[in-house]
Amino acid sequence: MPRLKFGAFLAPHHPIGEHPMLQFRRDIALVEHLDNLGYDEFWCGEHHSSGWEMIASPEMFLAAAAERTKRIKLATGVVSLPYHHPFNVAQRMVQLDYMSGGRVIFGTGPGALASDAHTFGIDPMVLRDRQDEAIGVIRRLLRGERVTAESDWFTLKDAALQLLPLQEEMPLAVASQISPSGMTLAGKHGIGIISIGSLSEEGLNALPTQWGFAEAAAAKHGTTVDRANWRVLLSWHVAETREKAMAEARDGLLRHHNEYITATLQRPGAKPFKSADEAVEKTAYSKGAVATIGTPDDLIERIKSVLALSGGFGTVVGFVHDWANPENTMRSWDMVARYVVPEINGYVAKLRESREFVATNREYFDRAKEAVLSKILANEAAAEALKVTKSPMLAASSSNVPDLDAARKKLKAG
Repeated sequence: MPRLKFGAFLAPHHPIGEHPMLQFRRDIALVEHLDNLGYDEFWCGEHHSSGWEMIASPEMFLAAAAERTKRIKLATGVVSLPYHHPFNVAQRMVQLDYMSGGRVIFGTGPGALASDAHTFGIDPMVLRDRQDEAIGVIRRLLRGERVTAESDWFTLKDAALQLLPLQEEMPLAVASQISPSGMTLAGKHGIGIISIGSLSEEGLNALPTQWGFAEAAAAKHGTTVDRANWRVLLSWHVAETREKAMAEARDGLLRHHNEYITATLQRPGAKPFKSADEAVEKTAYSKGAVATIGTPDDLIERIKSVLALSGGFGTVVGFVHDWANPENTMRSWDMVARYVVPEINGYVAKLRESREFVATNREYFDRAKEAVLSKILANEAAAEALKVTKSPMLAASSSNVPDLDAARKKLKAG
């Protein structure tokens, strides 16, 4: 089975009240932490309203993150294309590609918040069509074409980029929720997908059908889509025990759901939780719950089930939230890297096999023990020293250590 990549998605969802400067700095520190832990991708969103989501320019944020990281891919999650002239977007992404040393993933979307579209005076009914139109133009620019195009919302005259991406081909992806539009767009253009809707039960259950939309659109437009370029978003918080994970996440989860999801966004069907215990139960443990609040083993089981349900994808992306305090949040990401990633990708399977072989095939090593003992007994001084040796841990790291107690008895009897 192909190895699964792991990433993180920062919308962000930060409760109002903390100094924004410190929130930005903590978010940058998280990217650096994830880079050190070996995560593959980091996604950062664009929003202009709602209070909780206060990163307006993912390109600026990722440029700063690039200076603090070495290898992690840096993805816009997403640039809301209807809000920008396509030429400016293409230029900014190329510049970011150079500034990051060729680590950019260009993620696009129509804009997630209706309040953002209202701010720009854009009819929500045209957002997805504008995204489609912009992707077509931007891809031509990134290929080095000189483009003349006129739309009802932008104009290009003999436009060509002065710099092409540092990468031979910059990876592109579109955000997909529950409607078929995102998947259809990915199939039309033959690019990657990040499934945002999987944070809900409906979105998670729709994953198999969603992929079918992408394949159908690809067949229609003569392109191809690859599951390796499909990313699925999940929420988690892990600790050493379920009880500890629940205690760490409960209060922040309650606030996130009641104050933001329910009271601010007023998401359809969302109702405020009556208590932190109810928040944890309905988010992670009731029938239909899709988040994981528990141990690394719980998350391993969740990821395997989503892989089976979806038919397979290339990257699992964890949603960054403030359910727990900063210290425990960092610890959660650390534990995922230490225990979940190697288990999912089989990094420790051969270590277990090696240990099991040594533990269950002792007859193979008896002759090595006999060889060590024979050398001891053949040396008069060593044999005398063995009679008074007290420690049974004479060579604790060696599998060739003979039974010293039996050897001493043999010497005394002889």
